[in-house]
Amino acid sequence: MPDAMNAVITAVSSYLPEDKLTNEDLEKMVDTSDEWIMTRVGIKERRILNKPHEGASYLATQAVLRLLEKSGVDPLTIEGIILATNTADYHFPSTSSIVAYNTGCKNAFTFDLVSACPSWLYALETGANYIRTGRYKRLIVVATEKMSAAVDKEDRSTIPLFGDGSGAALLEASKEEGIGVQDALFRTDGVGKEHLIMLSGGSVSPATAETVARHEHFVLQDGQHVFKYAIRGMVDCCKKVMQRNGLTNEDINWVVPHQANRRIIDMVASLLNVNEKKVMINIEKYGNTSSATIPICLAEWEPQLKKGDKLILTSFGAGYTYGSVYLVWGYDGAAAQNK
Repeated sequence: MPDAMNAVITAVSSYLPEDKLTNEDLEKMVDTSDEWIMTRVGIKERRILNKPHEGASYLATQAVLRLLEKSGVDPLTIEGIILATNTADYHFPSTSSIVAYNTGCKNAFTFDLVSACPSWLYALETGANYIRTGRYKRLIVVATEKMSAAVDKEDRSTIPLFGDGSGAALLEASKEEGIGVQDALFRTDGVGKEHLIMLSGGSVSPATAETVARHEHFVLQDGQHVFKYAIRGMVDCCKKVMQRNGLTNEDINWVVPHQANRRIIDMVASLLNVNEKKVMINIEKYGNTSSATIPICLAEWEPQLKKGDKLILTSFGAGYTYGSVYLVWGYDGAAAQNK
């Protein structure tokens, strides 16, 4: 169909808070060490939002403002904001509505999308499908996480893992064939409920003095169980997406994995038989920013991305839910950086 619309990423941006929490800092807080953290997860430092009374919407607002500035797009022309987050400012109103107000996107519909760490991939495919209908031409897909608000400062097993940050992409309609969001595959098996969960604060177990005292409003994770399923889930989805699009590992320019654990990233790359030089990895600097890791990677690697580059994006998270997106890059990143 020559008139078929597809969704193309035309700009990316990110925002990382200035304050850093290093492994040396953590050694003073809990029983851990730089060697222990680097060996097990490969994280050296993570960014932390320390501004009082600011949450995920603040991070996303900064990323979206940067996106609008660098693209030169009028915020009034943004038709929708799909915001991925697992650390919303409030149960309601939506974090996306706050970001739209803060950035002047007064004509946009907004909603939050929550599906653990793959949330931004879900949001990207959802936005692409909005555009494919022909009804929408310009959306923002943003992920934002204040994970520092969701980890127990006394838990040595989780506090080294997570950081704060936001990444955003401008998603626009195009009739050009062969670029943009090409394919996606998502799965949810539900077997991981008890292995990666926040026990209280929802409708099953509302907040009480007792739940707070039991530290039930923080991430609870069985790392070994998550590790095994993460590798299996991401590799399986990647292989299926590549197979049904006739792609070999040599065809792929970049693999963009969720930045949860360096050992998981290395195993996924190895099982896909992809050279490490073609894998975006920044976990050492930022830790796990949950749904925001992939768009943050895209923004960091933008100068190296060329029009026509074939990317496989993949993520895994609580549920368990996991998936992959096949994306063909739509512009010369170096030229965009030099504007």
